[in-house]
Amino acid sequence: MTQPKTTPPAASTPPDAVDAIAAQWAEVRPDLETEPMAVYGRIYRIARAMGDRMEKEYARFGIGRGEFDVIATLRRSGEPYTLSPRQLSATLMLTTGGMTGRLDKLEKAGLLLRSPDPSDRRGLRVSLTERGLRLVDESVTAGLAVQTEVLSAALDSAESAQLSSLLRKLLAAH
Repeated sequence: MTQPKTTPPAASTPPDAVDAIAAQWAEVRPDLETEPMAVYGRIYRIARAMGDRMEKEYARFGIGRGEFDVIATLRRSGEPYTLSPRQLSATLMLTTGGMTGRLDKLEKAGLLLRSPDPSDRRGLRVSLTERGLRLVDESVTAGLAVQTEVLSAALDSAESAQLSSLLRKLLAAH
């Protein structure tokens, strides 16, 4: 049997499903260099698994990841925690229709308010309510606790910093 052209797992890390996929490719296509497939396969699987965990965490607060993204964007904007729907759409890479649905849901829940833009009669401003501010602060803290727990279970602080640096470098290449 031909060995896959990927980096073998570290001695303390058992082979995973991605290793099995790479081994299958090596068997049927020994000419392929499968390391890129292994890297992106793991990134994808981690993102999906953490996305599911974050969705469950945010559900405790009555919101989904999409709603969290909106109120977190408003919170990160600083006081007075107000942006236009267009600014929100651009930051979150959403269509105006997708943004409208999220804003409707969040406004109905009392987490934000839409009001006329004083500098543009046709425009709107979206602002966090006090309730929205409390909820986003609680949910971001809870979400970070989940992320920290998972990260620290697998990596020490130096490894975590190295991984962050490597992923930043990889992302910049796109």
